[in-house]
Amino acid sequence: MGLTFRKLHPHFAAEVSSIDLRGVADRGTLEEIRAAMDEYAVLVFRDQPFTDDEQLAFAVRFDGALHTKTGAAVVKKNRFGNEALTDISNVDESGEILGADDRRRMYSLGNRLWHTDASFQDPPGRYSILSARIVPTIAADTEFADMRAAYDGLDAETKERLDGLLAYHSIVYSRQVLGFEFSEEEAEWLPGAIHPVVRTNPRTRRRSLYLASHASRIIDWPVPEGRLLLRDLAEHATQPQFVYLHNWRVGDLVIWDNRATMHRGRPFDDTSHRRELRRVTTLDIESSRV
Repeated sequence: MGLTFRKLHPHFAAEVSSIDLRGVADRGTLEEIRAAMDEYAVLVFRDQPFTDDEQLAFAVRFDGALHTKTGAAVVKKNRFGNEALTDISNVDESGEILGADDRRRMYSLGNRLWHTDASFQDPPGRYSILSARIVPTIAADTEFADMRAAYDGLDAETKERLDGLLAYHSIVYSRQVLGFEFSEEEAEWLPGAIHPVVRTNPRTRRRSLYLASHASRIIDWPVPEGRLLLRDLAEHATQPQFVYLHNWRVGDLVIWDNRATMHRGRPFDDTSHRRELRRVTTLDIESSRV
């Protein structure tokens, strides 16, 4: 029986019919999910009780090579022993909630800025796969913005202006915006990357804006002018009509296309309420598919 998809927003995002992804290995089903990613850009799978190893294995089956050179890796030791499994949590190695002034928490606050995963790397991230393990009783949501619909909503003059533009992406820059400073040694490990401001999905040929809090300047433009353009585009792309708000439940697995969306975590009292999620991000390498 084929999968069914219930649209969650007028432009994008869908909840997928009941399926246990832990056991999905056949290429037909994986391709069906991939085709749905092309259409919806964000897919929500409920009741997916993944272990860490199962989540990593599914990501490899689905899309191949995994992102490991994360910003978090230079700030704190990965408590899972695998840099491909990013800890989107507010606890330390012993499971205690991080203090308000903990450097690891200060770094993680950058996830509340609109961003797309691993855009500061080359190759950047393609699909992110986020598993909800512990969810607080208060709202601790994530917002997603459809960058394809945002591009479609631009006027013809702006689209022409953006054609061929490149932006430099740096996680050092995005964290400095919030006052977080990497050491010189840490910053050297995260040199940044250059990507087009408009990207085209090679499968569908649909165009989308490619922005992020990591995008610090437009190549060959004066820095102030480039940053003003990037800010204007981000404000346009994150208008309510382009945004889906996801309310997490334990067992949720959400997959999104970083080439077609931005996302951000919404604020909650993270010094009092535990939240633990695990993220795996695949690299945008066509040959990485298995």
